[in-house]
Amino acid sequence: MGEGDNLVHSRGHFVAPLTFFLVVLFRFLSMWLDQVKKKGSSTSNTREDELRSEIKMLLKEASSFSQPSTFAQAAKLRRLAAAKERELAKFQEQDKKEINQCYDLYGKVLLVSKVVIYISLGVWFWRTPIAIVSKQLVQPFGSFLSLGTGGHLNGHVMVGIAPWLILSTRVSKYVCRVVEF
Repeated sequence: MGEGDNLVHSRGHFVAPLTFFLVVLFRFLSMWLDQVKKKGSSTSNTREDELRSEIKMLLKEASSFSQPSTFAQAAKLRRLAAAKERELAKFQEQDKKEINQCYDLYGKVLLVSKVVIYISLGVWFWRTPIAIVSKQLVQPFGSFLSLGTGGHLNGHVMVGIAPWLILSTRVSKYVCRVVEF
């Protein structure tokens, strides 16, 4: 083997765990982003709570005016409470729209980052075996796993980057489902 071959093979030793780590990291970031999106922001929740308490207070005060002479005051308070309810609905709708836009942007950035990194790994390590596994261990899938690496070596299968990315993606789904934070 020449010096270039040693460099290629030494470069391939860290790729398998690094690739798996990156795939799992992207999966966790995606799950975290989905959870944060569902929860919403805490600042909007405080404003919603304020409006709800104001509405409750106005309705409670309006119900305390039960005499015919105070009917006008009660009606005025009920109209004010209805206006607050419309304001709350408008606020919730706008807040939801802003949250969706923000998290959709983050999701797109995450997706683009993932695609760029996967393509970079694929191009950089296309001809480099990133793992070597016994042929008996992967008997029916040996030729698929060696895609792009040149095949077999002394009863071992050289695993290429593309099959490793696919396998890592499938395993990361399982790991994230089990860990589920």
